[in-house]
Amino acid sequence: MNSRVTIKSKSAVKPKQILDSSELKTLNARSNWRGLWQFTGHLGVMLGSGYLWATVDNWIVKIPALIIYGFTLAVMFAPLHESSHRTAFANNHLNDTVAWIAGLLSFYNSDFYRRYHKWHHRYAQVKDKDPELDDSKPSNFREYLIELSGFNWWIGKFKSHYKVATGKLEDYAYIAENARDEVIRSTRLQLAIYGIAIAVSLIFKQPWFLTLWLLPLAVGQPILRFILLAEHTGCTYNDNPLTNTRTTLTWFPLMLWNIPFHGSHHLYPSIPFHALPQAHQKLQKHFTLVEDGYIKVHRDIVANF
Repeated sequence: MNSRVTIKSKSAVKPKQILDSSELKTLNARSNWRGLWQFTGHLGVMLGSGYLWATVDNWIVKIPALIIYGFTLAVMFAPLHESSHRTAFANNHLNDTVAWIAGLLSFYNSDFYRRYHKWHHRYAQVKDKDPELDDSKPSNFREYLIELSGFNWWIGKFKSHYKVATGKLEDYAYIAENARDEVIRSTRLQLAIYGIAIAVSLIFKQPWFLTLWLLPLAVGQPILRFILLAEHTGCTYNDNPLTNTRTTLTWFPLMLWNIPFHGSHHLYPSIPFHALPQAHQKLQKHFTLVEDGYIKVHRDIVANF
């Protein structure tokens, strides 16, 4: 694990001017082949572990396979996130296609999420503006365990998918009037695919929808919640990206799509995933919160209840 680097930000620093234009231009270079390599590897681990979970009778193999498969399903959030920024690939049609597929697998809708997440970046950690703050952070150990279980996430997803599919978008200010039909159609199509998958399972009298998607995703969600809870919890409630976001240095398996380099990502969201480690080396001294590992972060979260 990398050594901890926690350095207080300098008040004189103007966050968006830390990198000069030439440095940012180099880091901003998008790549189809890097994105395809990453996405193919992600799919390979998902399909391989899913095959073991579905076919092997030995539970010594089956349980680890389920955990890995579930995690790769849940963390399809990562290519969804990267492609929603349209930085995973140089081709925007490829970005949008991968985002939609990744959202389908991880129970997000990419057309909704792209607009929601753009608003989050615009108003990160600003109360009454950042849509992520609509879901309150845990303030005691009971709420913390419920949040990690994924229960709140499941309830939130069912509610938002239902509202969007039925055209009830009044609560979603980040969805512009001219984008509403597109988001509604996309969500309805996604729910229809789930419905078809359920129907196929019932026709063949097999628990495929449950065992190959719903159960593994439920198993993987707590791991993803554990990662995402570290991004802003305990950070400042203001518009300063040097203090309102946390980077967490961790082992390679959790560095999938480099999402733990969250401070660098929020400061410069135009930088694609494969350049975030390089950007972090240039930016780390300016951040208030660069933590050594998720265990450390969660110990601090619990200690501050």
